[in-house]
Parts: sequence; C-alpha cells; structure tokens
Amino acid sequence: MRITDTSDLWWKTAVVYCLDVETYFDDDGDGVGDFAGLARRIDYLADLGVTCLWLMPFYPTPDRDDGYDVSDFYGVDPRLGTHGDFVEVIRTAKDRGMRVIVDLVVNHTSDRHPWFRESRKSVDNPYRDFYVWRKDKPKKSANTVFPGEESSIWELDEKTGEYFLHSFYRHQPDLNVANPRVRDEIAKTIGFWLQLGVSGFRVDAVPFLLAPDAGMDFGDPHEFLRDLRRFLQRRSSEAILLGEVNLPYREQLDYFGGAEGSELSMQFDFVGMQALWLSLARRDPAPLVEALGQRPATAVESQWANFVRNHDELTLDKLSDAEREEVFAAFAPDASQRIYGRGITRRVPPMLEGDPRRIRMLYSLLFSLPGTPVLFYGEEIGMGENPEIEGRQSVRTPMQWDATENGGFSTARPSRLVARPPGNGWAPQHVNVVAQRDDDGSLLQHVRRLAARYRQSAEIGWGELEVLEHDAPAVLVHALTSDLGRFLGIHNFAENPATVTFPLGDEPDGSMLVDLLGDARIEPDAGLVSLEVDAYGYRWFRVGRPGDGRLG
Repeated sequence: MRITDTSDLWWKTAVVYCLDVETYFDDDGDGVGDFAGLARRIDYLADLGVTCLWLMPFYPTPDRDDGYDVSDFYGVDPRLGTHGDFVEVIRTAKDRGMRVIVDLVVNHTSDRHPWFRESRKSVDNPYRDFYVWRKDKPKKSANTVFPGEESSIWELDEKTGEYFLHSFYRHQPDLNVANPRVRDEIAKTIGFWLQLGVSGFRVDAVPFLLAPDAGMDFGDPHEFLRDLRRFLQRRSSEAILLGEVNLPYREQLDYFGGAEGSELSMQFDFVGMQALWLSLARRDPAPLVEALGQRPATAVESQWANFVRNHDELTLDKLSDAEREEVFAAFAPDASQRIYGRGITRRVPPMLEGDPRRIRMLYSLLFSLPGTPVLFYGEEIGMGENPEIEGRQSVRTPMQWDATENGGFSTARPSRLVARPPGNGWAPQHVNVVAQRDDDGSLLQHVRRLAARYRQSAEIGWGELEVLEHDAPAVLVHALTSDLGRFLGIHNFAENPATVTFPLGDEPDGSMLVDLLGDARIEPDAGLVSLEVDAYGYRWFRVGRPGDGRLG
C-alpha cells in the first residue's frame, strides 16, 4: 500500500480527544462551558496533535445523567450555545485539520422527551410504541446497569398502570428499536448532524440498542446496524461509527460486521484496557500480552480504539473477581474510590500516585499499541479527580487552563461553576496548561511529542502485531509491521532498569533501529539487538532499511 492510502481510512491513524463542552471553557462567564469557549481552544487542540474531536452530549437535557438523558435529538442545549455556535466549531476544527464526531445516544431518551410524554398519555397513543411497555412486570429480567442506584429495569407508570423498560436510569426510558418509525427517526438524526458537518458518531451503549425485549419481532439486530452504516456512508463516505461495546472479543467481532467490516467502523478495546490495568498492578505485561493475543483479526476497514481512561467509571467487569480485587487494592484502596462493584472513580495520575515515570510510560503505551489512541480531556496535563463529587462525576471536572482558582475555566464565582476543580496537589495551582505549555519536560509536551510521532508512524495504526520474546519478564517488546514499515515499542512495567536482548528478525543487511523519541541509531549484532530500558522506561524505534528514505 501507499502512504496516501491512509487518508481514505483516516480513523486508523487518528488521534481522538473526548471532551464535554460544558466543562471545557466558559466564554460568557456563567459558570458553564460553551461552544464559543470551545472555539477559542481549537488551536490548543490542533497544537496538541488532535485530529478527531469527540464531543460528549450537548443536546437539550434535564441533565440528570450528564447529558445522556436527551430531550431533543436535533437541538443544542441553550446553556452551551446555538446551532450557529456549533457550526462555527465544526468549521474552525476542519480548518485546523480536525474532524468532529458527536455522541449518538439513541438507546433511550429522557422521560421529558416529547415522544415519551406523548407515549405515557394513554395505551393507544400514537407514540406508545416508540417505547417498550408491558402490562405486567416480567418475573425475570436483566440486572440493572447501576446496582445500588436502580433496583429494576422496569418502572410502573401510575397513569396507565403499565411498566416501561429502562436499561439505565428510570428517567431514561428505552426506545423500541423494533418499531420502524423509531429506526427512521434515528436515521434522520444521523442525517441531520452529518448535514451540519460532523464526520461520524460515537454510538452509546450499542449492545443495549440491539437487544430487543423478549417477544419483540426485531429480526436480525445486526441488520439494523448494517442499515445505519449503509445510510451513513450514503450521506458521507468518510463518516464513521465508533461503538461502545463492552463485550468479550468474540462478540465484538460481530459488531464490526465480521470479515466484511459492514457495521461499526471502530470499537473501544475494553478487554485490552482492563488487562492493561492488571498488568500495571502486577508490574508485569503478561495480562496485556494475553489480551492482545486474543484480539480477533478484523477487516482492513475496521479498527480498535485504545484508551486508558474514559468519562465513565474505569470499569473492570471483564476481569475475574480475584483480578479485580488486585486492581482495586493497587489503585483504589479506599471503598469510596470504587463504584458499582466493578469500577474506579479516579483519574490516572492519582491512581499511579503521581509517579511521572509510570504516567509517561502508560501514555507511551497508549500511542504505540496497535490501534487508534483516544484521550479524555485533561489527561494530557495529568488532571486528577475531585473526590468531593460523588460517583462517576468526580472525573468530569473543569479543564484546568491556568493557576487561578477556577483554573481559567470561567470567570464566574466558584459557587456557580458547573463543577468544582479538585483541591490539594491536583488543584489548578499545581496542574494546568499554562505551566506546562512551554516546559519541555512537562507531561503536556510528552503527549504532544507522542501524538506527533504516532502520526508520523502509520504502521502503528495499520501494522500487524508481533510480541517479541526476550529474557526480561517485566518488559514488553512489540513490533507492528505493514507495507509502510516496521515499528518497535519497548516498555518496562517494573521499578528497576532492565537490559533486553531480542532478534531484529528477517531484515536486509544494513538495517538499523532509528530512535523515534531521541537520536540514537542502533545496529544489530549478529541479528540481535541489546539495549537498556530505564525503570518504567519506554523506547520507540523504526526499522530503518537501506534505501527506504526513513533512516534519518
């Protein structure tokens, strides 16, 4: 393949950055972030190396679930701005080389959505079948997603005497996707935002969307997902669907559309993420290596999205009970730092006790593992959570731009902020963009360099993975090989330096390792490479071959 081929499947080498508009930058001083504020920070994101901006829900909402309770799929919450402000952000981002994707939350609506308000008026209302209603509560049903907060997924509506389904909170009734009218409305929603310039969607809770209630005539649920993909590509050939599918690998393959790649374009690697945290807890790459080895092969059009932390709890539900307890003990020793019996409500730096070596190594892994890296806002400067905010919201605090009390997020009084920044060592006075912007040794500059090198190394996104054998058990050495070249990543999970020796492989005479994060050139000795790796160290190399134009 040619390097120019990578632009057709742009998402395979993208740098994705997730943010919540209401916590990013407040332009009008009312304590809530807005689109006008985001537009003023587009250049910062471009300089960081972001090529795909993922916007969390910005639609009109009662805001009982951080915007995931949508009351109008076609609107912009007035606290955040207008459609005009939204389009200005899209236009400015594209001018700086960034595509924008937005959250598609269509498994459910808010109970204040006009459809549901109509639906609950009477059992024969035209919108009744937009949702899932039952005369009697099923004797057996799925477990609630939020144990301790919801005791059932069925809620009695007093007016009509029937129960409605809510896979999540009771104020988020599930849409009846078996209803063709509902499917049409979802397609219209997709078409609307594509028309305004977005380049795709992060699809929320995909398995719930495709899981009809017992007795419903839904046909093949995956045919619906294929229909959405076909519709998407008719409207925009470059647009993608990035799916939240927290399932075992063998089931995730179905959501890609198998060998044809006819459904989701990308999926988050929840299994790999959880194995990574187990490896960090054990200071041993073996769990991560095992998970990566279990990743199924996908169509060339499909891609895995790698992340170390997202906007929800850091879920550990795919680990065994004993493994989960290991990770809890290492990174969430206090019960208040855990939620739902499966997750952690902390950001990365506090979990790693602020150790800059481990933090930098972790993000080096994120950018060098096979797939597309996804950052959650504030990760690039090492923001911490605010433990005074309960639950998952503790990590969704305002972006910290400078050392002022509000972190430069807003000029409003602290009491009016949508959320309060953390205190202690993670306060804006200690962690902010301005302090790190011109500091070559800062985490911000580290992430910026990683993003730049990742973008210059398309083999990371396109290459085939090989884990190289050697005699240093705490060190992961992996290669990614494609027609574009061969990349080597070396990461030490332990607190002690190590020496690793490994075969370079079947390379032509005169080949050498070109240091992508430094200026070293290493020639193999009898086909073997031997090098030192610092405690929690990391090295990136490209195999430079004679005449390939990539030796320097």
